[in-house]
Amino acid sequence: MQSSRGGATLTEQVVATIREAILNGKLEPGTLYSVYKMADEIGISRTPVREALLRLADAGMVRFERNRGFRVLRTSVRELQEVFQLRLLLEVPAAYRAAHLSDEKLSAKAREELAEMRNAAIGHDENLFMAHDRALHELVLAASQNNKLVSAVRDLRFITMTLGASTVDRSRTLSNIADEHQPLVDAIESKDPAAAAAAMHHHIVHTGQLLLEQLIKDGRDSSGLDPQWARSFTADVQFRGSYQNRQPFAK
Repeated sequence: MQSSRGGATLTEQVVATIREAILNGKLEPGTLYSVYKMADEIGISRTPVREALLRLADAGMVRFERNRGFRVLRTSVRELQEVFQLRLLLEVPAAYRAAHLSDEKLSAKAREELAEMRNAAIGHDENLFMAHDRALHELVLAASQNNKLVSAVRDLRFITMTLGASTVDRSRTLSNIADEHQPLVDAIESKDPAAAAAAMHHHIVHTGQLLLEQLIKDGRDSSGLDPQWARSFTADVQFRGSYQNRQPFAK
């Protein structure tokens, strides 16, 4: 692995590598792994691997065990609820801002990512579909020109992935998920911030509700859950009307 690629530091590359391993199941929640073996497999020294794992530990994705190694943490149902509450707070205003600042370049890229999602849905390639799903969300977040916002939501999505839960072919299809993104892309293209915020709000709440219901049905512990989790974090606001009455973000 080279020391830099696309502006990323070596540690950042290792973070991305470990995240991908968690995503594709090569690193399983609860299993003990060796930092030394991880460094050997990647082909670099232990220092950047340990630094990367420290970042992931700060994000709540792994836990170090003294003189033993590290484990990928299994996300609880309560933690999943908190993840979606945070995503509402971060991604809904980001969608508003993305539509407000939208130009042809952003619109074209959003349409491209959605088209790739639909192509992957036709081939029922869930991994490829989710890669373009993440790319579309990060495109919206990146419009805010805040790298920490992009990184924060990326961490939240990876926390969800450690549960190994998916709504695909259980409560909805890949095509259904793509359809949920269409109003968001349309709003960005038409430069309609209120519609973009409403579309993102609907998508995140719907996804969170389906996943929580699914995990509870599978027998996961549901103690401490707030049945009104979405309402409590949005104050029962109708986003279309609320955002239209606000002054737009300054360019």
